[in-house]
Amino acid sequence: MTFFRSALGRALIAFFLVLLLGAIFNADGAFFKLGTHRDTLRQASVYGILACGMTIVILAGGIDLAVGSVMALVAVVFSILTIHWGWSGFSAIPASLLVGMLAGSVSGVLSARFRIQPFIATLAMMVFARGLAKVSSGGMKVSTAIQDTDGTYKYVEVPGIFRAIDTRILWDSVSVVTLIFLACFGMCYFLLSKHILGRYIYAIGGNEDAARYSGVPVVGIKVLTYALSGFFAAVAGICQAAQEQQGDPDTGAGYELTAIAIVVVGGTSLMGGRGGIGLTFAGMLIIGYLEKILSINAVAEANRLMLTGLIIIGAVLLQRQNSRTQEN
Repeated sequence: MTFFRSALGRALIAFFLVLLLGAIFNADGAFFKLGTHRDTLRQASVYGILACGMTIVILAGGIDLAVGSVMALVAVVFSILTIHWGWSGFSAIPASLLVGMLAGSVSGVLSARFRIQPFIATLAMMVFARGLAKVSSGGMKVSTAIQDTDGTYKYVEVPGIFRAIDTRILWDSVSVVTLIFLACFGMCYFLLSKHILGRYIYAIGGNEDAARYSGVPVVGIKVLTYALSGFFAAVAGICQAAQEQQGDPDTGAGYELTAIAIVVVGGTSLMGGRGGIGLTFAGMLIIGYLEKILSINAVAEANRLMLTGLIIIGAVLLQRQNSRTQEN
């Protein structure tokens, strides 16, 4: 009974309830097809990658509203480097990851060093990164149609790195993007569970003043958490560009809300210091399958967005109730 009262137990119960919902509203058997589950994991993996970085920031007591815009910026940069400039993946990927980490670091410095509220600092970065993505792309999608100086267009082949990322392996049953998410998950698990950085993050999220008095380099660690969030947003941007075969400056709009929903629904506290990446994995499955079930049953996107908002509120209220129960 203790397990089912834990955050992980509640998340697993919620996941099985979502699966039951899918079995009931199966869209004439579509839910039972292997391709549906493969596509669900593929689509949810980009959200999951963003949620990895969001988990780290939230555990440290912060929030990052800029991940969707940073993702779009990196998608544009990665597409320009590979499609327009002809860079190889070995050169374009590190450069794109650096862009994401720099954007995240700026948010971290504004929040930790200059003591600007994380909500305000990352909101400013959200707007700035989205604008920079539009400026960098000329307000257009960066695609394989390249305009010459005379105004005509020529078409180039899709870069090999795009095809490598947007492919399926193991008898066409697993997407490479899903494997990339699992690698990001493993990286987060190691940092939070096996590395001293994880202990610092939990300490700062639990009680920042106590962590500072204990010798934890609070400012440096908080900046690093936002840099890692930018790193994972960059990974998501690279995956998104490969899947869409273009760099869209408008992509990722609202993805930050889905990433937050995944973290909160999994059971990680928005107050910081409590939760973990395993709960985020469960939250990704819950949100991913819920969206897929709504999609195959032709539920309008507007209704899905409203449902996501209700889920976030419900999860936060449940966390508050459980916290009061533990205190009593």
